[in-house]
Amino acid sequence: MDPEDDLPSANYGGDFETTAIPRYDAAKPAGDHPFGLINDPEPLPYVQPGGGLAAGAYGAGAAPAEVGPGDADQRGDGDRRGTQDLGLLLLRVAVGALLIGHGLQKLFGLWGGPGLDGFRDSLTEWGFQRADILTYVASGGQIAAGVLLVLGLFTPVAAAGALAYLVTAMLTEVMIAHDEARLSAFLADGHEYQVILVCAVAAIILIGPGRYGLDAGRGWTRRPFVGSAAALVLGVGVGVAIWVLLNGENPLA
Repeated sequence: MDPEDDLPSANYGGDFETTAIPRYDAAKPAGDHPFGLINDPEPLPYVQPGGGLAAGAYGAGAAPAEVGPGDADQRGDGDRRGTQDLGLLLLRVAVGALLIGHGLQKLFGLWGGPGLDGFRDSLTEWGFQRADILTYVASGGQIAAGVLLVLGLFTPVAAAGALAYLVTAMLTEVMIAHDEARLSAFLADGHEYQVILVCAVAAIILIGPGRYGLDAGRGWTRRPFVGSAAALVLGVGVGVAIWVLLNGENPLA
């Protein structure tokens, strides 16, 4: 043993000196670490029996935040729709271009179309009243609805107008097929594209136009719901009403 081990230190307080463990929250000189050892980790927060984190642990009264159903959109998570908007743009442009093309055929006789006179004569032959007015309304409305769909502007209204025209046109085709005793072969006679077109317009109303259009900042672009359902019912109702009021014939009679 080293004899110097038994020598008292310079700050030795005598035989009656007591040794006490200092409290971790005791006041310490400025610059010292708040805890005894520099590398000691900060104590973890604990949960009070009443719920929530203890006061003073990571902020007074801090508690887990609840995430509501609309918070995802506010954080931007709901904006990640992949290629959905691109697909809706393609659908809108295809349907709108088809409506514009058929409207120009009726209005100006382009691409072998009947023109106003031929379209008016066809409406009269099919039993429609007010054929003179209906000729302009149908052809002009068809072009206007197509342009609005391509632009993505007032899409629910434009799609509802297109749906009304398509419903009336389908009832007319059903009546003609029934008169010619080929109703059973209606879908096989080339009319299936009209059914697909009606479904496509209804899908645009229910899903929304997408964000690649002039309606991008409106609510029905992201969350179509009650208004879109009303536009769908309105389009079908107007189409049936036009048939009943201006034709009146039972297409299946």
